[in-house]
Amino acid sequence: MASGEERYQEFAPPPALRPFVRTIWTYAAPDPSRTIQRIAPDGCPELVFDLGAPYAEQGEDGLFRLQPPALFAGQMTRPLIMHPTGPTELVAVRFEPDGARDFLGLPLSTATDRRLDMVERLAGFAPPPGDPEGQVAAFVAWLEDQRRRTAWRIDPVVRAEITAAEAEAPAPAPVSARAASAQRALQRRFADRVGVSPRLLRSIFRFRRVFDHAARPGEDVEGWLEAGLQAGYFDQPQMARDFRRFLGCTATDWARDQHALARAIASQARVAS
Repeated sequence: MASGEERYQEFAPPPALRPFVRTIWTYAAPDPSRTIQRIAPDGCPELVFDLGAPYAEQGEDGLFRLQPPALFAGQMTRPLIMHPTGPTELVAVRFEPDGARDFLGLPLSTATDRRLDMVERLAGFAPPPGDPEGQVAAFVAWLEDQRRRTAWRIDPVVRAEITAAEAEAPAPAPVSARAASAQRALQRRFADRVGVSPRLLRSIFRFRRVFDHAARPGEDVEGWLEAGLQAGYFDQPQMARDFRRFLGCTATDWARDQHALARAIASQARVAS
C-alpha cells in the first residue's frame, strides 16, 4: 500500500471454514476522514480486530465512546454510527448469518445490535501490521484452532431458510403453511443461531440488494428506484422507510456523505460462500 493510500480487500476462507465464514476482510487508511460514517446492516455478524487507532461509536444516548480493539459485532437491525480517531487498520471475519453461534458460545440474540468486547478472547493474537495476506493467514490459523476446540455445526433448517432469503426465493415452507408450533420453533432456532427473525433477515437482505446498488459510483436516484422494484419493494415510499430504518438517512443523503470504511464495505462485491 502506498503511503497515505486507503486499502480494502476481501479474502475467501479455506474450505474447512467455508460453512461458517463468508469472507475475511482487511482495511487500512493512514489518514482517514474524521467525519461520521454510517454502516448499514448486512445480515452477517463479524469479528473485528483493530491494529490502529480505535473507532468511536455513537451510543443510544448520542455520546461517542471508543470501541475495544477486538470485538464481536452481532446482527444489526439499525445503523452503526461511528468515526475514526486516527490512522486505521482492521482485519475482520464476516461470518455467515448463522455461522458464528458455536464460535461465540452464546445465543446470537444476546449480541444483536451490540459490540461485545473480545480482547480477552483474542489475547496473544498478533497479526502483522501492513500485511493483509499475513493478517488473513493469522486469523485463519486462529479460527481453525478455535473450531478444533469446540464442535461447530450448522442447523440445516435455519441454513435452508437463509439460502432461500438471499436468493430471493420463497421460504422453504410458506409461513402460512406451517403449524403455529413449527413457526415458534423456527423463531427460537433463528434467535439462537442468527439473532434476528427470518422475516427481519429477509428485510435486511432486500434492503442490501438496493443499498449495494446505490453504493455503485454514478448510480442516480432513478437507478435506485428500479433496483428497489427488482428487489421486491412495492414503491419508493416503502424503500425510503427501510433506508431510514436501516441507515438513518435517505439514499441520496448517504450517497452524498458516504466516507472511508462505510464506502469501502458497501462498494465491494461479496465473496460467495
